[in-house]
Amino acid sequence: MNATIWLALALVLVFEGLGPMLYPRAWRRMIATMSTLPDNLLRRFGGGLVVAGIVIYYMLRKTIG
Repeated sequence: MNATIWLALALVLVFEGLGPMLYPRAWRRMIATMSTLPDNLLRRFGGGLVVAGIVIYYMLRKTIG
């Protein structure tokens, strides 16, 4: 794997860990609330995150390499 992928993975882990580390109660409430959302809304949210991640990766890849 090249350095860009490792950098992206590291940033994802840092950002994902900030919520439960800094605000555990709010993070737990958010997860509980998300578990009650309808499937189609979660799919849209997940799809939006995937598209945003691909766009950011593409932009970084174009800028770096």
